[in-house]
Amino acid sequence: MTDDVKTETNADTGSVAPAEAAASPSAIPPQEMSRLTDDIVGALKTVYDPEIPADIYELGLIYRVDIEDDRTVNIDMTLTTPNCPSAAELPAQVENAVQAVAGVRDAKVNIVWDPPWDPSRMSDEARTVLNMW
Repeated sequence: MTDDVKTETNADTGSVAPAEAAASPSAIPPQEMSRLTDDIVGALKTVYDPEIPADIYELGLIYRVDIEDDRTVNIDMTLTTPNCPSAAELPAQVENAVQAVAGVRDAKVNIVWDPPWDPSRMSDEARTVLNMW
């Protein structure tokens, strides 16, 4: 069994941080974990919903990022709607972006629907871009 470092997106700040459920320390040194987390967030911010001019991270579509000791990254994400026309391509774009991060061995995306996405999950940056104040 591997010791996972689980990270979750804070809906209020949009930041990814270690989840409180992390059971034991990671085999990845803390400084490397911090760099890896920052780089993964940066990669997630390069993926845009083609119908919305904001990246998926700022839109609040990323629910969980779990970095395992073997550097496999598991991501739970949602879509703005179950009928999203980009449902087939966005998960692959997320996997490709995260796999391109130096130090990541593999990336896997799980689409989840609970809790359902709503505009309250967006960051202030996304609200500004979308003029939703």
